[in-house]
Amino acid sequence: MGSNSLRDRIVVVTGGSAGLGRATAVAFAKRGAHVAVLARDPARLRDAEGEIAQFGGRVLALPLDVADAQAMHEAADEVEQKLGLIDVWVNNAMTTVFAPFEKIEPTEFKRVTEVTYLGMVYGTMAALKRMRRRDRGVIVQVGSALSYRSIPLQSAYCGAKHAVRGFTDSLRSELIHERSRIHVTMVQMPALNTPQFDWCLSRMPRRSQPVPPIFQPEVGAEAIVWAATHRRRELYVAWPALKTIVGNKLFPNLGDRLAAKQAWEGQMTKELQSPSTSANLFTPVKGRQGSHGRFDARARAHSPEVWLSKHRSWLLPASLAVLGMGVAALLSNRSAS
Repeated sequence: MGSNSLRDRIVVVTGGSAGLGRATAVAFAKRGAHVAVLARDPARLRDAEGEIAQFGGRVLALPLDVADAQAMHEAADEVEQKLGLIDVWVNNAMTTVFAPFEKIEPTEFKRVTEVTYLGMVYGTMAALKRMRRRDRGVIVQVGSALSYRSIPLQSAYCGAKHAVRGFTDSLRSELIHERSRIHVTMVQMPALNTPQFDWCLSRMPRRSQPVPPIFQPEVGAEAIVWAATHRRRELYVAWPALKTIVGNKLFPNLGDRLAAKQAWEGQMTKELQSPSTSANLFTPVKGRQGSHGRFDARARAHSPEVWLSKHRSWLLPASLAVLGMGVAALLSNRSAS
């Protein structure tokens, strides 16, 4: 289905009350979809619900913890009872700890894994159980360049994102074996300007930041919408993600050294970390949060690579045609001389 066919479709977005999830929920609502947003904090969910409802569709805000498998199934049932049969399920919820591995407690590592990896597994289970009844639907797994190329100071998050990719590849093969019409896609994100860098647990001396270049969350949201409406196996968002993924496949040892040198300092600003900063690892951080973080002045609002990826079906033939015409002209000139 094309993006203009989203009108009256039912979309579920986990982690939909802020950051990329909120931008994604808004992007679907703008296209006429009815959207359910799942997250922990009721107040932030109400705030997100108000923004999404401005675009005319129905909105359902459900407070839950994605690490609770039973709650995810109950939420899916409530969505289908109140909004309708689920067409698209976006697994987006995440958390992380910014710290060297030796400074992460076992309970903290477990929690990151439960939210970022198992939350995606449980969301997929809930979606598949309902989509299989009618043999249709799309599941979007929100990934990252870090699904391929791990960096220091985020071992728990990188491990979880690698696990998501491995799980998704396995599931995709099973669906192909079953000749299922359910489509599973993964969208690999670059660094995004979201509030996570103000509320994720950090044990670093300076404030956290995404490794530049930074993109606005709407860039990622538009890529998710496109992936949900086109049967693409995987979509890389922006040149940094593509460069990181391809580079890691070709030169993994070099990637290790570059990450050690650049990504350590690259994840911190020059501002000192406040010892009183709240973290959302086990409980939500209070206060209003939108889609954007504090990096608006540095974030890019567009990604030419997303456009190129969307149009690759005709760009490659067109490029080959131009090349062919060039070769023909060159041979013709040589013959004439």
